[in-house]
Amino acid sequence: MSKEQSSVAKAWEATLRKTQAARRRANSIFGTMSVAHADDEHVDDHDHHIAALIEETYHAEKILPNGDYYTGQWYDNFPHGLGKYLWTDGCMYVGEWYRGKTMGKGRFSWPSGATYEGEFKSGYMDGIGTYTGSNGDTYRGQWVMNLKHGHGVKNYANGDWYDGEWRCGLQEGQGKYNWKDGNFYVGEWKKGVICGKGIFVWSNGNRYDGYWEDGLPKGNGTFKWPDESFYEGNWSRDPNEQNGTFYPSESSLDKENQDWDPQNVYNVDLFNCKISDTEKVTVLPSQKKLAVWTSSKNDEKPRRMSVDGRVSVGVEKPVDRMHIWDGTGDHATNTATATANANAIANTGFDDVVYDEITHVIGRISNGEALVQQIYDANAKLSPLQPLRLPRPGKRQGETISKGHKNYELMLNLQLGIRHSVGRPGPAASLDLKASAFDPKEKVWTKFPPEGTKHTPPHPSCEFKWKDYCPLVFRTLRKLFKVDPADYMISICGNDALRELSSPGKSGSFFYLTNDDRYMIKTIKKSEVKVLLRMLPAYYNHFRAYENTLVIKFYGLHCVKLTGPIQRKVRFIIMGNLFCSEYTIHRRYDLKGSSLGRRTEKPESEIDETTILKDLDLNFIFRLQKSWFQDFCRQVDRDCDFLEQERIMDYSLLVGLHFKEVSEDRELIPCGCGADQSPTGDAESEAIPRLSRVDRDQLLLDPARWASIRLGGNMPARVERTVRRNDCELQLIAGEPTGSEYYEVTKPTGEYYEVTMFFGIIDILQDYDITKKLEHAYKSIQYDPTSISAVDPKQYSRRFRDFIFNVFAEDIAL
Repeated sequence: MSKEQSSVAKAWEATLRKTQAARRRANSIFGTMSVAHADDEHVDDHDHHIAALIEETYHAEKILPNGDYYTGQWYDNFPHGLGKYLWTDGCMYVGEWYRGKTMGKGRFSWPSGATYEGEFKSGYMDGIGTYTGSNGDTYRGQWVMNLKHGHGVKNYANGDWYDGEWRCGLQEGQGKYNWKDGNFYVGEWKKGVICGKGIFVWSNGNRYDGYWEDGLPKGNGTFKWPDESFYEGNWSRDPNEQNGTFYPSESSLDKENQDWDPQNVYNVDLFNCKISDTEKVTVLPSQKKLAVWTSSKNDEKPRRMSVDGRVSVGVEKPVDRMHIWDGTGDHATNTATATANANAIANTGFDDVVYDEITHVIGRISNGEALVQQIYDANAKLSPLQPLRLPRPGKRQGETISKGHKNYELMLNLQLGIRHSVGRPGPAASLDLKASAFDPKEKVWTKFPPEGTKHTPPHPSCEFKWKDYCPLVFRTLRKLFKVDPADYMISICGNDALRELSSPGKSGSFFYLTNDDRYMIKTIKKSEVKVLLRMLPAYYNHFRAYENTLVIKFYGLHCVKLTGPIQRKVRFIIMGNLFCSEYTIHRRYDLKGSSLGRRTEKPESEIDETTILKDLDLNFIFRLQKSWFQDFCRQVDRDCDFLEQERIMDYSLLVGLHFKEVSEDRELIPCGCGADQSPTGDAESEAIPRLSRVDRDQLLLDPARWASIRLGGNMPARVERTVRRNDCELQLIAGEPTGSEYYEVTKPTGEYYEVTMFFGIIDILQDYDITKKLEHAYKSIQYDPTSISAVDPKQYSRRFRDFIFNVFAEDIAL
């Protein structure tokens, strides 16, 4: 990930928290307060407090101080209900409001003549809606935070149209694009271009059915003419890679198609079949500000507030887009107001009605964070939960393998072999591989004498033999994973030594990390090599079909055979490191869905940030934004189906958490207690830059800048703290699967934390062999058979999914 992408991702994550700050802070407050005991006196105070806040909603017609005009229902200096707001620049919104925020159904129009009519959520075009551009383009379908996301139909002004799936503003998934001249394509899309399997039909009756890449035929495909003659083969824009066979039809009398050049498809047939561009929106509804006061109950100056409910102070200044900080007003006044409001709320009994009132109060003050901090301070004594602290910082993982280390020569051999394998010239790798490439016998032995050979360099190590398993397959996998060969060699074979983890895993395997943390090398048993080679065709096809698969990525499978007195073989696999990130991983969990032996045995004093916790140590529910959660559930089902079909079990979901809000004494700060300031009042470190609301909205319109965020990697999310019930200390889930088993043994507290998440499915090389069957039989005599890890792959898959779908949930506040 580039430094710029990392900064953009950090900025987006930091500012996304403010998008719906009021509601999320209220959730945190409500969750914390709900555990307190409210007596009758508190209830009376609460009723009195609510009565004091409620005012009549009435119709108003106002010319606001900056020249904006509003007519409609009004509540305490806020548009509330049905109303029309006209900005001085000509933009206009007519529709539903909720306490100063566009919420519900409405119509937004631009001075250019463009309009959006549909659903709004916190100022964003979000839900079902229709956008008509000034150039005549029209989109009808689903939206998420100003982006086309879900199913939708786009009619272009030039006569083209698209009907299908969208993601982050671009065509992605299944869809049909119809050109005005009658040509059309039906099939898969990726990031706005034709990619995957699909059918292109020309108006003259010709058609291509096959694979595509970057908008052009690539891979296996068939071109057919109306007379039933066809050309079948491997397609490529490079004529040297193009090869295939022409098959004339029985009814065809002429032979003109036999002299046809497949390159005509690229140079002629597809030359004018361009995907129409999307009109750029100059200003988004969520960027528009309202000239309103914070409240009619105080004498503060008028504030400008965006239609998504965020209050700004003064006018934003154009500064560096990656280091934009909101202005601050009269801090003393804000703090005093926040303290008064906090005391009022702290003296009430909390119920569902107070939730609405809290969001109302927070939405009206210029420093909502101060209010939240005061509420937490005023009510800390009411919460029975102790604050969560991060484990002590861990040292950098692994011991550097330097000269004199027992595995120093093995590391040299490995690096020499990798450099030889990756650097060796090979045929151009097409993504369509023949069955012979996956043959377990497809391996290459190379001898490395110390003096060197014609093909190997001299080296200071002892003589060894190097084996490459299925080299073409892994070369193609690296291409599929977009791994640059030079970068791959530098990471593993550069001047920096590998690092050996301090202790081997439970399986007896040793782990090595590259110096840049991008790759992990694991020694494996001969039985695991056989499993991988057996499942390699299905593994390869799974990654081709599902780009967002959570299954661990394998980059190479090799063997070093040491010659001399000790002729031992060391087999190892090279895989991606899920936790390679600029973020510190504060918590790590290995989740299987079983309970026997699934608790970390280390005492609390020995647990640090590198300690891998297990199922029974888990005290969070992971909450993902709606679209991410839906993608996650679908992908877990696909991955589990794949592993079940390959008779794999004992795999796990490795989860890493980076907590965004941490105090100086390493105490975790729940959502709302540090969006702009730390508990001590100091500004956030410039290491986590912020975007202005304008730049944040532009970020949402530029899907390319989302590249650093993917399913399972660098994902902004929230976690909700849970408390395990006293009678369920050694229980993972209760009873038969019902969809809420995790909540039967754990109790959500309503305490949320902002995190960046990393996760993936690991340890996928254990099949249900005779050893595991004997282990299952033996342990079933001593323990509950459902609690042990060694079970049939079908049962393992079902139990794994049941557990994962209980600890992951949709975050309705995002």
